[in-house]
Amino acid sequence: MDRRDFLKGAAGAAGTVMAASAGATVRAAPVSRSDTPWSPDSRMGIGINLEYVRHADKSLAYGVKRAGQIGYKWVEPCFLDGRCLLSNAGYCHVTSMDTDPKIIKDLCAEAGVKISGLSSHSDLLNPEYGVLYARRGIRYARALGVNVVQICEDMHPPSWIDESEAYNIMRVALRAIAETCAENGVYIAVEQHGPYTGKIDRMKRILSLVDSPWIKCNFDCGNTFLAGSDPYEMLEAVIDKVVHVHAKDISVKQAETERGKVTGTAVGCACGDGVIDWRRLVGRLKKAGYRGVLSVECGTDEEAVRSHAHLTKALDELQA
Repeated sequence: MDRRDFLKGAAGAAGTVMAASAGATVRAAPVSRSDTPWSPDSRMGIGINLEYVRHADKSLAYGVKRAGQIGYKWVEPCFLDGRCLLSNAGYCHVTSMDTDPKIIKDLCAEAGVKISGLSSHSDLLNPEYGVLYARRGIRYARALGVNVVQICEDMHPPSWIDESEAYNIMRVALRAIAETCAENGVYIAVEQHGPYTGKIDRMKRILSLVDSPWIKCNFDCGNTFLAGSDPYEMLEAVIDKVVHVHAKDISVKQAETERGKVTGTAVGCACGDGVIDWRRLVGRLKKAGYRGVLSVECGTDEEAVRSHAHLTKALDELQA
């Protein structure tokens, strides 16, 4: 698909009018034969979120290429609406969804990696822009051949939203987003990263607001831990919804200073250096039949190297 066809398709889809009510069921069957975006015969993969090169002021192209050199088979690129001066200059990996999808696919093919999920987070509690942004991310994911897009509520909800109103807003947003997911064969994966998603009972409620096979979970163990919840109990609560995993470890220092005071963090430390028991986590995922990607979220090249080695060892030992 060339740029003109992509933009034409996206513009046409954007004109779709949402006519169903917020509480309605979205039951369109997934395009694939299973209700998961990975092959049932595969093993878990190890990927990396390109945030690992942000503090090094590196581009998307560099991050993708370097990930392949380290040994990663999957990458999780971040996309935004509009343009970014730093990205255009090659100092930032976050890239515009105006970029021709073929350019992104060619970068990945050259590096020998695939995209596990599209990080184009929008806010479920933003009634003005959240749905529009999520829909664009979903359509862009389809153009890239990706079937997982992450989303969360809002790390800092507006003061005028109380808890009761928050669930109503998220229900309306998820209802609209799920329609676009069904139209494009892309899952929306809700991530633990805020005051609602970071708590087990609240997260379970969010995932049940709309009855749709397209609403899943991007499990982030590090954010869950920092939010004050038990990451293993959280995993147990959402295990049947997990389609993508953020492999984010939290250093002891960060745990001591921030746990219970924040609801998440951009990146963690190297996997194996922090508080997360990766054998326990991977073992539970294996038992549940998870065959998706563990997408590392760390902050440096060196941490990316050590994370890959640690997770590779854990997967090999558990034959996961």
